[in-house]
Amino acid sequence: MTGTNNPAPRLRAEDLTLSYDQRTVATHLGVDIPDRSFTVIIGPNACGKSTLLKALARMLKPRHGQVYLDGAAIASYRSREVARRLGLLPQSSTAPGGITVGDLVARGRYPHQGMLKQWSAEDEAAVVEAMRQTGVLDLADRPVDDLSGGQRQRVWLSMVLAQQTSLLLLDEPTTFLDIAHQVEVLDLCAELHARKGHTVVAVLHDLNQACRYATHLIVMRPGGTIAAEGAPADVMTAELVEDVFGLPCRIIDDPETGTPLMVPAAPKRFPHEDTEGGAPAAADTVMAEPR
Repeated sequence: MTGTNNPAPRLRAEDLTLSYDQRTVATHLGVDIPDRSFTVIIGPNACGKSTLLKALARMLKPRHGQVYLDGAAIASYRSREVARRLGLLPQSSTAPGGITVGDLVARGRYPHQGMLKQWSAEDEAAVVEAMRQTGVLDLADRPVDDLSGGQRQRVWLSMVLAQQTSLLLLDEPTTFLDIAHQVEVLDLCAELHARKGHTVVAVLHDLNQACRYATHLIVMRPGGTIAAEGAPADVMTAELVEDVFGLPCRIIDDPETGTPLMVPAAPKRFPHEDTEGGAPAAADTVMAEPR
C-alpha cells in the first residue's frame, strides 16, 4: 500500500470482500489507482474485474473493507458529491427512446444542478466542450438511436466528460464494437489521459489492447485476487499469461508501439497420411461417371 513518504492516491481500496447475493467474488482485495494513470484491469471471465470497478465507483457496497476517494471513505459522500468527483461509464447503457445526442450529454451536468442552481452558461459550455473532445458536436441534434456503435460510445463518454471530473471509470468500453471502433474509443481515452491529465480506469478483455494503452496494469486471478500489477513492460510475461489465463504464448514487442504483444502458441498440427511417394493419399472412393 502507500508508503508514509508518498501521498495516498485519490482512489484506492483496502481489504475488500465483494459479493453478489450469497456468492463471494473477492476477499482481502486491495488496490491503489495511481493518479494521472491509464489503469487497465484485466483477467479471466468471472474473476471480479467489473465487480471491483463497481466497488470503486460506489455502485456496489463491499461486505467488508473500504474504498477511499480523496482521502475519505467513499461511503461517506452523498451520491451527487461522488458524481462530481468521478465519472462512470457502465458496461451496458440504454438511452431513452428518441433522445438527441445533445440532450443525453446534457444529463452529465446533473451533479452540478440543484434547487437553487439551474441550467447556466457554464453548463452549456461544459456540454459543448465534452462533445467537441469526443468528436460528436456535429451530431448534437441527431437521435442517439440513429448512431453507429462507435458513435454511441463516444456520446456516452461525452456525457461522462460533461460531469467535468478528472477520474473516469470505464467498464468494458469496447464491448460489442468492431475492431475499428474499439481502437477509436481507446485512442480517445488515451488522448484524454495524455493531454487532459485524466486518471482513467478501464476494464478490458483484450490483453494486447490493455498493454498498448495502459500505463498501469492490474491483473486479476479467478477468485478475485491480484496476480500482478505495474507497468505493462514489467508485468506482462508468458509465464503470467499461462498461469492466469491457461494460455501458452510468446511475448514480443509490438512493432507499432514497442509495448508487449501476446502471441498465442500455435495449435498442434497433425500431418496428412502420405503415400510412399510422399503425396497425400488418394481418396478410397471414385466418383461415378455422369450419365
